[in-house]
Amino acid sequence: MIGRGDDLAGEAILTKAGIDVSRETRERLEAYVGMLREWQARINLVSPTTLDSLWERHIVDSLQLHALKPRALCWADMGSGGGLPGIVIACALAGRAGAQIHLIESNHKKAAFLRAVSVALELPTTIHAMRIEEAIPRLPAIDVLTARALAQLSDLIAYGNLLLKSGAIGLFPKGRDYQLELTDALRSWQFSYQLHDSITEPASRIIELAFDPLRQPG
Repeated sequence: MIGRGDDLAGEAILTKAGIDVSRETRERLEAYVGMLREWQARINLVSPTTLDSLWERHIVDSLQLHALKPRALCWADMGSGGGLPGIVIACALAGRAGAQIHLIESNHKKAAFLRAVSVALELPTTIHAMRIEEAIPRLPAIDVLTARALAQLSDLIAYGNLLLKSGAIGLFPKGRDYQLELTDALRSWQFSYQLHDSITEPASRIIELAFDPLRQPG
């Protein structure tokens, strides 16, 4: 687990977490954090209690998803909210030929924030300001599907069913109850999975899953 050192610069925090990014990516992330703090005064984008530890609680936590699939070019993020992990992943993807991430967020004020950040930082994003159920059928085939602090695993699989059937890999950060969520999801869905340790929370795991198109009864 990385330390909370709120006085550390973003670069030092990333180094402490063992995450290596380019100077350009780091600068985009710093600009994103600045815009998030500015907009937070008008829109509740993240929990106010985490504002003093944005890099540790949110940026590193999101970047570790990209680190698991660094070669993937086409991503989709359900319930992007304030851009976590979607905008963070977009910062890592920026500048790569063919890179694209679809950000799905039904709250129009938050979607406006995602657009503003994407334009300011020239990020490879497409913003879908609609419900997940409406957006998913409109998306192309993707490489990786993400969602952070959105819903139970079984619900995430239901939301992303069409994309997962098409071969997308799911990357879903989960808290200490991850095993209970896995057990529940496996009652209704057939999929293979791997568990990855979280570098921000020792009791948490990132569930990487590959969907089997044969859905179990129920």
